Amino acid sequence: MARRTEEERLIDLEEKIKKMQFEKQRLANQVRQKERKERTRRLIQVGGLIEKHFEIKGEEEVIKLIVSFKESVEKNKEKILSLDIDQARKILKI
Repeated sequence: MARRTEEERLIDLEEKIKKMQFEKQRLANQVRQKERKERTRRLIQVGGLIEKHFEIKGEEEVIKLIVSFKESVEKNKEKILSLDIDQARKILKI
């Protein structure tokens, strides 16, 4: 078995690097796609809850409600987030 030259070994390593870069990009794309799907799901869930519990009929109503709630939520965010989630779900019947 003949020894490979340094040039041949270099070519092999470059090919491996290209394959690994391709695999890295493929995995990064999968992660981004998964994150997008999770975000989309959260947005749909949040939108559905808002629409259901506030009987929203359109985007204008949502914008007006968000403006009115924004200041209150910012002032009381810690208190609001400390609520027991099971109790909150029970109140909302979800």
